[in-house]
Amino acid sequence: MDQESHLRPGDDQELSTLIGRALLGFQDAVLMVISHARQRAVQGFILFSIVILLLLVAVFLYGSFYYSYMPLAAFSTPVHYYYRTDCESPASFLCSYPVANISLMRNKKHVLTFGQAYQMSLQLDMPDSPTNQETGMFMIKTTCFSRDGGQVASSARSSMLRYRSDLLRSLGTVLFLPAFLTGVAEQKQVLEVELFSDYTDDPYVPSVTAVIEILSSKVQIYSSQLYIHAHFTGMRYVLFNFPLLSAMLGVSSNFIFLSVVFVLCYVRLLLKVDWRPEQLRTDGLLSDREENTNNNQEKDEKDAAAGTADLMFPSDDPHESEPSEAPSFDANTEVQNRQIHHQIETIEKDAA
Repeated sequence: MDQESHLRPGDDQELSTLIGRALLGFQDAVLMVISHARQRAVQGFILFSIVILLLLVAVFLYGSFYYSYMPLAAFSTPVHYYYRTDCESPASFLCSYPVANISLMRNKKHVLTFGQAYQMSLQLDMPDSPTNQETGMFMIKTTCFSRDGGQVASSARSSMLRYRSDLLRSLGTVLFLPAFLTGVAEQKQVLEVELFSDYTDDPYVPSVTAVIEILSSKVQIYSSQLYIHAHFTGMRYVLFNFPLLSAMLGVSSNFIFLSVVFVLCYVRLLLKVDWRPEQLRTDGLLSDREENTNNNQEKDEKDAAAGTADLMFPSDDPHESEPSEAPSFDANTEVQNRQIHHQIETIEKDAA
């Protein structure tokens, strides 16, 4: 019993020491896990930010390419006609043909893209009146002019109202009488005349204005509108008709390219690769080994020349004649020394 009582204090101390070590180890493990988790969270946030940044840059590059490459798909403008009214003959309604001058510029920029084919059409809202029915066919002449007033292109198209018999007109009036009375519908016809089917603007002489002239002095028009539509082909056709697919392919390709460039830059920065120009043999430059060999050869030649000068013209100073360190001889230096000794012997014989 006395031995057990003597052992219990030591056992308690060892147990407390073990518990303290276990707690310290557990604390270190918890701190390590928290540190790793924090590091992973920071790395994940940085990676997420880089991915979002690359994605935004890819979207910006695709949008810039689309905006600069794709021309204006459609352009429309109202057409306002002017004509003379001081008529001497009471039988004619107008003294001159209705003429409209339309600008092909928007915000000081050309509406038509150079090299792109366009379709120009004129839409006319004309009343279904007896005067227009009696007018029959009429001509529409269109002329495009450049900035200096030169004629670039011209076309002439004919048009007329659709024929409707008196009985059909009467039945239509009776059937749509409530709509006509309330103003929901009107007794008119909409004519669409194609002015140019495949118009391509000249980059050297671009068109800035278009003059539309209706060659009839009795035609009646409610309103008129000019429409210009682009005929896309090749890549522009795909970009315009499949915008979602084109955007996905363009953004993904830009993102992949930017990611590859970023990874290569990161790997180079990580490995600290420094490609020096003297390490490249393809440039015709010498390597380090060849450069050291050449330097050694030049040094040996200089030492041999200095030795020759000392032998032929010895110095009075004894300290200068004594070499500070033993020179290193190779095969070339030995041959040169033999030649020097031979020359000295020859000079001494001649002097004797």
